[in-house]
Amino acid sequence: DEFLRDYIGHNFGDIKLLRSDMHETADGRKLFVVHGDEFDGIMKYAKWLAYIGDRAYVLALRLNHYVNLIRRKIGLPYWSLSALLKHKVKQAVQIISDYEVYLAEAAERHHADGVVCGHIHHAEMKDINGTLYCNDGDWVESCTALVEHGDGRLEILYWADEMMQRQQDAKRQLKLFS
Repeated sequence: DEFLRDYIGHNFGDIKLLRSDMHETADGRKLFVVHGDEFDGIMKYAKWLAYIGDRAYVLALRLNHYVNLIRRKIGLPYWSLSALLKHKVKQAVQIISDYEVYLAEAAERHHADGVVCGHIHHAEMKDINGTLYCNDGDWVESCTALVEHGDGRLEILYWADEMMQRQQDAKRQLKLFS
């Protein structure tokens, strides 16, 4: 995450890389949009622990690939080992809770109705003391995204669940025509 800071302010085609931004939803809410790594206590105060965590995460991603090859062969859906490990470890040290509160407070300081972030890759939407907290998760581990509907409604899309539902629907359709 930190390596991208060198590119803040640069344009990549029509995309400009920013440290943060404000987004107004279709229903008029103001959301503070930020990656979120600067609010992570481990990243901020224990860089060596973050380094070890990063190496373990890379290993878990590699193992995850093989675990899911086996799962696919035996007909099981996608499952993220790295997401499970990361979530359990961070939960154990109470990092996620503090992180969420810090981000909600940052949104308040920016006079926003809520915050949209990523970084910890744990998709969630909730109210924290009257401030909307949205973490979009990630596309690599958990295949999640935050979407805004035309009316301003926000929703977390769980792509693995969506794909499983589509496969089940397709199988039912095939049975109807067989």
